[in-house]
Amino acid sequence: MEKIFVNQLKKGQTVESIFLVAEKVLTKTKAGNPYLSLRLSDRTGEVEGRIWENAADFSRLFDKDDFIKVRAEVDEFQGTLQLRILKLKKCGESEVLLDDFLPKTSQNIEKMFAELKSIAASVQQPFLQQLLKAFWEDEDFVKKIKLAPAAKAVHHVYLGGLLEHTLSVVELILLIAPRYKGINQDLLLTGGILHDIGKIAELSFERTFDYTDPGRLVGHVILTVEMIDGKIQTIREFPEDLAMLLKHIALSHHGEYAFGSPKRPQTLEALLLHHLDDLDAKVNGFLTWIEKEKDDPSRWTSYHKLFDRFIFKPEDQGPKNED
Repeated sequence: MEKIFVNQLKKGQTVESIFLVAEKVLTKTKAGNPYLSLRLSDRTGEVEGRIWENAADFSRLFDKDDFIKVRAEVDEFQGTLQLRILKLKKCGESEVLLDDFLPKTSQNIEKMFAELKSIAASVQQPFLQQLLKAFWEDEDFVKKIKLAPAAKAVHHVYLGGLLEHTLSVVELILLIAPRYKGINQDLLLTGGILHDIGKIAELSFERTFDYTDPGRLVGHVILTVEMIDGKIQTIREFPEDLAMLLKHIALSHHGEYAFGSPKRPQTLEALLLHHLDDLDAKVNGFLTWIEKEKDDPSRWTSYHKLFDRFIFKPEDQGPKNED
């Protein structure tokens, strides 16, 4: 059976395909009749699903994060496509291609990781060298840093997204830092490489992108500092001042208290890292939203809630001149 993706659904279709259950709620209509409300996903997006008959019986067949094969009719409700599910069965992982269900970076992951390690090798400060080496020798860390998304929403929301974002920030450092006097480039590069590593513990990314318990209760900023400190403790006589400056970069990289930053940047390196991190995240967020709506002929995207604005599309994304 050929997979039908969310972005291929059209009103009036009858479809039979496998989806991942991102959300499942057994609830009731205003008349008190039970029905199942589902959010189904694959790598191209999400679609709401409804089961109106025998909802309680169907609910016992599967759980959130299961794969289900559905036979459904594509309806439209308040301008949004919705699946009216007629039949379903739970599927095992052997019946699905996992790459169909989580978006993945278009870049070569192994090549990006090799480039990041190559840049890291340019760090001359002996203790920072040892610190980075300690992370590269941690097989579990390397496995996760290659696969993790950079966020659950807004930017680099795909497998390999964290690595792509980190490499981009580090490459921006190499471009921008030499323009200014007084920058400790070894410290800034190390901070750029490590500033978001707590996201491998903050986010789960096996079937869906979601927050882990540590992610919700502690958050990636503090998790990053804990991971850095854990490796520092394995390096004999690591300078306290150097550790403090590096941890400050991680603690302040969100820039403002209102954005979840425990500290605001108070060193040149922290200031630069914050702005380059923010720049890369926002540009990727804009590009992702534009790409999502590239087939819409309007010169403007729909309203982006998190950015709190409409986004003007580049010239080649707009409607074609019919003359």
